[in-house]
Amino acid sequence: MSRFAILPFVLVFAASSAKAQFAFPSASPASIAELKAEVKTIAPGKAFNVALKLEHPDGWHSYYQNSGGVEEGPAIRWTLPDGFSAGPIQWPVPEAKDGFFGKSHIYNGSPVFLTEITVPATLASGGAVTLTADATWQICKEACINERKSFTLVLPVGPQAELDPANAALFENARASLPAQQTNWKFTASPDDGAVLLRVQPDGALEIDPLDFIPDQRFVQSASSGGSIVRDGDAWLIRLPRATKDAFDNEIPQGDAISGILTGPAPVIVPHTVISNAVAMPAPPLGKFLKILGGMFLGGLILNLMPCVFPVIGLKIMGFVQQSGAARGKVAVHGLIFTVGVFASFAVLSGILFALRSAASSPDQIGWGYQLQNPWVVLTLMLLMFVLALNMYGVFEIGTSATSVGGSLQSKQGFAGSFFSGVLATVVATPCSGPFLGTAIGVAVALPAAGFFAAFGAMALGLALPYLVLSVFPKLIDFLPRPGPWMESFKQAMSFLLFATAGYLLWVYAGQIGLENLLGPVFGLSAIAVAAWIHGRWNLPHRTRQARYTALVLTLTFAAAGFLLIKPPKPSTLTWETWSEQRVAELLENNTPVFLDFTAQWCATCQVNKRRAYTPEVIALMKKKGVVALRADKTNPNPAIEAALGKLGRTAIPVNVLQAPGKDPVILPELLSPTDLIRALENL
Repeated sequence: MSRFAILPFVLVFAASSAKAQFAFPSASPASIAELKAEVKTIAPGKAFNVALKLEHPDGWHSYYQNSGGVEEGPAIRWTLPDGFSAGPIQWPVPEAKDGFFGKSHIYNGSPVFLTEITVPATLASGGAVTLTADATWQICKEACINERKSFTLVLPVGPQAELDPANAALFENARASLPAQQTNWKFTASPDDGAVLLRVQPDGALEIDPLDFIPDQRFVQSASSGGSIVRDGDAWLIRLPRATKDAFDNEIPQGDAISGILTGPAPVIVPHTVISNAVAMPAPPLGKFLKILGGMFLGGLILNLMPCVFPVIGLKIMGFVQQSGAARGKVAVHGLIFTVGVFASFAVLSGILFALRSAASSPDQIGWGYQLQNPWVVLTLMLLMFVLALNMYGVFEIGTSATSVGGSLQSKQGFAGSFFSGVLATVVATPCSGPFLGTAIGVAVALPAAGFFAAFGAMALGLALPYLVLSVFPKLIDFLPRPGPWMESFKQAMSFLLFATAGYLLWVYAGQIGLENLLGPVFGLSAIAVAAWIHGRWNLPHRTRQARYTALVLTLTFAAAGFLLIKPPKPSTLTWETWSEQRVAELLENNTPVFLDFTAQWCATCQVNKRRAYTPEVIALMKKKGVVALRADKTNPNPAIEAALGKLGRTAIPVNVLQAPGKDPVILPELLSPTDLIRALENL
């Protein structure tokens, strides 16, 4: 078996291995996150800064934008009024520590990340504006945890901006942790045999050499991770190794610019510097490229063993013989034209994939895996793998009307019929090609254009070769093994590889949307599986027309419902604090109403409540009433939460409570609706 054919096994292994390194959001440990504004009053046309402050648990750390490995640094998604805009995160100087992939670039303790907010000059004085930020970050120790929090800042608008003295020290210290900008320094960069050579020429004599250079770009290592910093006359010459191959030994496209932080006694920002003479993606060595072609060819051959293809090979060749009057030369020509049809189909398929790859490429997206940072891309791939797995297992059949490899077009006489037979052979084989076609895409995506199309050409040749050989030697049909139950068993066995790949992608998707939102995708996949089962069971030619129409309606209904459940949720602007008796007492003493959500990850009704109850109208009313939301999570045993539930006369969850100062707690229905919440909030 080639290494390309075992890629799904590698994905499953990677998923299980990564689970030991990464985890999903958890109530403990948790960073304390705050969003502070430098001003207490904003003014038209006057930009101001906000600070995201993270206080990590002891021994835990977060990451710079280039972590040095696969970890993720903080990110902020802003929702701003019209005319406002948010600049990029201003990154403080990180520390360097030894990591699995070399040096990791981390933040211990309480890092602060500044962002500049631009205010439109046309903003009218008076009133207030609301800024919403959804922040995500990752903290690690022995394992890693994805954390997130939503913030809302309400700032009055005046004729002049007014600083907030309460936050002055925070912003002063945050600016002191930033690297400096040196506008008179000169920076140049060039490629150097799998590395980047960065030349930094200060404005003046060289003094103390920098300790390290930490690049912003992924797949580029710091100078301390196998690179070097040496003096070159009146400049420093910094060599930065960069990854040229991924975990599967495929070429990684190289970026055309470098930037980062030069660390030392006086850290300096290295701005966006173009790598001169940057070359296109290099072709792999001949030996490796031949292995790639061999693996793709083998994948194409294996497609012929699928039950939707193999049984008709002999019939197709005998059809060629009959059309040619048993003239051997004409039979061979039919086989060649059939092969041309297969190649034409693969040319269209690979052309579409190449166009998508080209459209997705950018200087910042230089490596395999970036596409998996988009939840819609992950969702699409997960659904594709899941549906193909259901198909291969036999829940339903794709293209059952075309399993004769030709359909109405194949019935055409002459060479046109042979050509369209090749086209439809590819169409029929493709749904059965999940593990192999997925491998093909994974291998070919890192190849230059010529290699990309050659790889798919090799796969097309593998699919067409049995037809071509049997067209030249029709008597070999007698030596073909008889179709039988072994073929269906082979196809079903392949489906488990796709189920495993879909499961891995679901794990990635959960990390993007948050574990608290995972119940929807689980139910959504179940609904899509039901849709596939209904289609495969009742939407068949031998069923009555009424049965087929009913099956079609039910199939579309379940599939649509599944997609609505599985799609990425809209980020909530409701900020949840961690529940404690002390926090509840503190808020009530300050005449602040509180909303308590007693929940757990294993509580299905709790997850339904989270998805349907907190509408924008509910959240707006909670903010208007000044309600603070507290979440008591009893996913793991918590005696304090059990005691609090006992005081309310409850033992089971969900329990949702609205409590105002001086009033008895209002316990809301277990299955919570927006109407219930609005009615209770209006009665505060």
